[in-house]
Amino acid sequence: MPVAVKICGLSTPESLNAAIDHGAAYVGFVFYPPSPRNISPEKAGELTAMVPATAKKVGVFVNPDDSLLEEVLSAASLDILQLHGSESPDRVREIREKFDRPVMKAIAVAGAEDIRAAKTYETSADMLLFDAKAPKNLENALPGGNGLAFDWQLIRDSQWSVPWMLSGGLDADNISEAIATSAAEIVDVSSGVEVRPGEKDVHKIKAFIEATKSKDKTHG
Repeated sequence: MPVAVKICGLSTPESLNAAIDHGAAYVGFVFYPPSPRNISPEKAGELTAMVPATAKKVGVFVNPDDSLLEEVLSAASLDILQLHGSESPDRVREIREKFDRPVMKAIAVAGAEDIRAAKTYETSADMLLFDAKAPKNLENALPGGNGLAFDWQLIRDSQWSVPWMLSGGLDADNISEAIATSAAEIVDVSSGVEVRPGEKDVHKIKAFIEATKSKDKTHG
């Protein structure tokens, strides 16, 4: 079976339709003002209304307070809440219970210690997402979407009790290697299908998803 794909940071009907038409299993919408991919709850409401049942709608938040989550969920239909900040396991559990939605916790990875630390979230999150940790000297670094990759071998031999996604620096050119190295069954891309930060390219979306379809979950 092909690897499942999440196209994140969508903000236009054209890019959303490209993701859905080519078989994305997850579509992501960012609610974080510093990000060039940030959209309003109202815009998200318009876009999520276009998503068929074949794709899960994911809202990406960074250390959100309850009022932001309430505002977004009152305007947009989301299936999964992705937490991409420094949320603790207790906060992840609290959001999951209060808003009655599955929660995906993003883990910033630079080394093996970050993989080990992710284990603390297995009992509070429904899914995990492994992304590259931005170096401290990276100017205007975001919690995700920086186009950086980590050593995919770090994740390969880890066993998890919840589903997980591979993210960080992925594009159509390296996705086959990334899947083969990490043994990922779900992958997430944002900057790798853009012409510039925040502007998705429908041709790159198609190429990325098609590149993943050539890989089998047995990874060779």
